[in-house]
Amino acid sequence: MWKEFRTFIAHGNVLDLAVGVIIGAAFATITKSLTDDIIMPVIGALFGGLDFSSYFIKLGAVPAGYTGSLSDYAALKAAGVPLLGFGQFVTVLINFLILAFLIFLLVRFANRVLRREEPAAVDTPEPADVALLREIRDELKRRNTL
Repeated sequence: MWKEFRTFIAHGNVLDLAVGVIIGAAFATITKSLTDDIIMPVIGALFGGLDFSSYFIKLGAVPAGYTGSLSDYAALKAAGVPLLGFGQFVTVLINFLILAFLIFLLVRFANRVLRREEPAAVDTPEPADVALLREIRDELKRRNTL
């Protein structure tokens, strides 16, 4: 069983998948930072200092012992208040779109590089039937031009 497991793990696709998952997780962290720390503040500044993460609707009562701000989404959520966080959803949606676009660009670039690196087709001898058909075609062309 150990040998079979080693063979499975050593198979190229499994290792490629593992590397892809690890790189994808790191890439997602970078994209989240890009969205949260660069893009969303710029969008907020363009729309008059709006912070999308602060857009929410309270769906239930605030606990009696809660002493934090009633406009702090993260604090209310941590306190167990049911919230409809549509601003946070917009942030996550923008994050996803950026990530999907960057992955698209990465795959597009990789496909172009791989196309350039493909080896030229090896000249293989023509099958006999194809050669015969080509000779017949050439002979017919020659007879029609006379």
